[in-house]
Amino acid sequence: MTRFSIVITCYNQSAFIRDAIGSALAQDYADKEIIIVDDGSTDGSRKVLEEYGAAIKLQALETNQGACRARNCGASLATGDFLVFLDGDDMLQPWAFSIYRRVVELRNPSLIIARLAWFHDEASLSRTRAMAGQLRFVEYEHFIKKDRPVRASASAFIVQRHAFEAVGGWTNDIFPWEDQDLLIKLALSGRTIQILSPATIAYRVHAGNSIHQIREIVRGVYGLIRREKMGMYPGGRRFSHKRHALIGGFAFFCLKKAFRTKLYGEGFNLLRAGWPMICAAISRRCLVILRGRSPEMTLDSTTDNERHVS
Repeated sequence: MTRFSIVITCYNQSAFIRDAIGSALAQDYADKEIIIVDDGSTDGSRKVLEEYGAAIKLQALETNQGACRARNCGASLATGDFLVFLDGDDMLQPWAFSIYRRVVELRNPSLIIARLAWFHDEASLSRTRAMAGQLRFVEYEHFIKKDRPVRASASAFIVQRHAFEAVGGWTNDIFPWEDQDLLIKLALSGRTIQILSPATIAYRVHAGNSIHQIREIVRGVYGLIRREKMGMYPGGRRFSHKRHALIGGFAFFCLKKAFRTKLYGEGFNLLRAGWPMICAAISRRCLVILRGRSPEMTLDSTTDNERHVS
């Protein structure tokens, strides 16, 4: 049986962490471990975490190290075949591990990218719980060949532990684009499954989300551009255009964010720095329109028979 290690990291999330841990404990799957890394919280989170006793593996850091270091710390304690990352303000949907298990057993991927369902309160969370249904997914030989949008989040990544270790894990000191950075590092690590439905992660929207920090988001993409120019991502010249298209897609997203929020100076600076990659992303998008996307597949809920949809 495949063993899953759930790595939950939190920093001053005492208001949310019980929900995250509860969603992990509730998964109907025996061979799992739950690793919690408290990243130097000062809001009483550690006292909450200590209540779970032997049900979790708790690593409490004395000072705040940052999300990437905390996740790497949790991953270093893992014994599972796959790492399931979960931020302390998010939740696993009740059917998440049923889907992950089936995908791993049938497709043997290196990376699974889950779909997120955003929620604000109990009412919207209940609506996400009504989204269970037939498993729809798309398969790529490597992530670098993906041809659909991906909503990147640490909570959306289920990674084969050896593949994660081979690329050095999360990059420290790159934020808030550490999710996209890890995807690029894993872009040639092997078979990738992108789950289209149902959503297996409930992503909590609140005032502390990094998605609200538009200026930091726009500036953060420079880290990806700089790392690409320094040759720090895998694939060399052979895959440079595909890498540029990936990073250019992220940069184009930031460009739109900048102009929508009237950060015109930030937007034009990003355009000057990243225009070759933005052009690569646009050309890649046009090629996908002409050639069509990779076929979508469904999985029968009772027989595990696959069917091509498009």
